[in-house]
Amino acid sequence: MRAYILIQVRTGEIREVVRQLARVEGVTEATMTFGPYDAIAVVEAGDVAGIGRIMASGIQPIPGVTETLTCLAVAT
Repeated sequence: MRAYILIQVRTGEIREVVRQLARVEGVTEATMTFGPYDAIAVVEAGDVAGIGRIMASGIQPIPGVTETLTCLAVAT
């Protein structure tokens, strides 16, 4: 299962947040963006519960992360 995590970050901390995102197990890509969100992380796990564990223990605790929005990818 794949999810796209849209992340808002405190001003001045985006580069460090993206570096730390790239180190989180299950994050396959971390990119800085422009727009209402500051970064996007692509996360892969076996199921929705795995995505939740990555969010709760790996992404949300990163200093500077202020808000996340999880978008689950759906295979067609």
